[in-house]
Amino acid sequence: MDGLKKHLNQSVQFKLSFTLSLAILVVAIVAGVVSFMSAFDEAHELQDDVLRQVAQLMDRQHLSPTPPIADARLKDGDEESRVIVQRLGDSSPSPVGVDAGGLLPLPTTLADGLYTLEVSGEAFRVLVKTTAAGERIVVAQESGFRNEIARGSALRTVMPFLVLVPVLLLIVADLVRKMFRPIATLSREIDQRAEQELHPVDERHLPVEVRPFVVAINRLLARVAQAMDGQRRFVADAAHELRSPLTALSLQAERLAEARMSGQARERLMTLRQGIERGRSLLDQLLTLARAQSAAEPPKSPVSVQGIFRRVLEDLIPLAEAKRIDIGVEGLQDAQVWVSELDMIAIVKNLVDNAIRYTPEGGRVDLSVGMAEGRAVLRIEDNGPGIPFAERDRVFDPFYRTPGSERIGSGLGLSIVQAIASRIGAEIRLDFASEARQTGLIVTVQLSVIAPSQAT
Repeated sequence: MDGLKKHLNQSVQFKLSFTLSLAILVVAIVAGVVSFMSAFDEAHELQDDVLRQVAQLMDRQHLSPTPPIADARLKDGDEESRVIVQRLGDSSPSPVGVDAGGLLPLPTTLADGLYTLEVSGEAFRVLVKTTAAGERIVVAQESGFRNEIARGSALRTVMPFLVLVPVLLLIVADLVRKMFRPIATLSREIDQRAEQELHPVDERHLPVEVRPFVVAINRLLARVAQAMDGQRRFVADAAHELRSPLTALSLQAERLAEARMSGQARERLMTLRQGIERGRSLLDQLLTLARAQSAAEPPKSPVSVQGIFRRVLEDLIPLAEAKRIDIGVEGLQDAQVWVSELDMIAIVKNLVDNAIRYTPEGGRVDLSVGMAEGRAVLRIEDNGPGIPFAERDRVFDPFYRTPGSERIGSGLGLSIVQAIASRIGAEIRLDFASEARQTGLIVTVQLSVIAPSQAT
């Protein structure tokens, strides 16, 4: 019972279905009982009319009850339709059309009318009538047969309720489920949205009762979008404003490096210049992240993945050569993807930059592109330490770096890749390059090769 109450309080759909079903059952039971009693009484009235008609026939035809004649055909008659006709006080009842049965010892003092009498432990329905000739006759029928016939007639009247009520309950349950289907669809639509998809929910196809709720959600989404835009603008503006003083510091450090100084001072100056460079790199990453999280216009033409590879390698080959890393593109297959060129450059550049930074000296970084299930598949593989399974969900968080990592970086590269991937509908998967040793990393990015306007 407690479980039912809890379910009723938690589910409006279940509560509505349960209430309607209970109301239908109560109405059906009341209507069935009333219909049964009404049909039962009506059947008795019809049977009383049969007794009156028999008595009226005896009177109009001037028939007089006579002693029964033994006839085998009468013994095979339908007992349910047996009617006993006799003179009041007569010792020999006479049948009309059926087997006579036996003697009904009735008192001669009975007045004309209908009675229910018990004779020899058996109930009879008795009609006493005085004919035009002054003769008093009795027309009787056993009450057991009458009740059986009446019950059968009443049950046939109630039978439609027994058939239609279950069907009606199923129809009500199905209708309630269909009425709540738009709400379930709305829930799935909102639940499947990416965190950057804050556009309003379409309320035109929703019921009027749900629209105020959707309007409130749209207002909340608008406030959240406004707050996120303000946050991104602040990050972008702050990063942009900080670039100028850092650039000035970098120039001053370069000029200072030309001056005469001791070895210890030059060593500290080198540390200072590295810190300034890391600060500039962090600001650049913050600006890139802010752009990645902002809504962008849909691309107007596809972009060549091989072309993106070449542009990224031109920028990062010096970094790879400094660590003697063998980096290159495997295969000649190309793919045209419907993604902004700037987004593609940001994705590939951050992934390749991470691979170079975490691959040990003398290692290897391979880029490739292929097709699978109608989508372009980009692969960046390295033979570095890889990312443990326990860390793969957190590496996409801003500023997060795997424990024990001593590599210099901002911790924003994978966050930028994830932000762009969520916005353009790409899928990212991380795997070990060597499953046996659980080392190396393969980053797989699946992209659409169909224009958004052509997608079905």
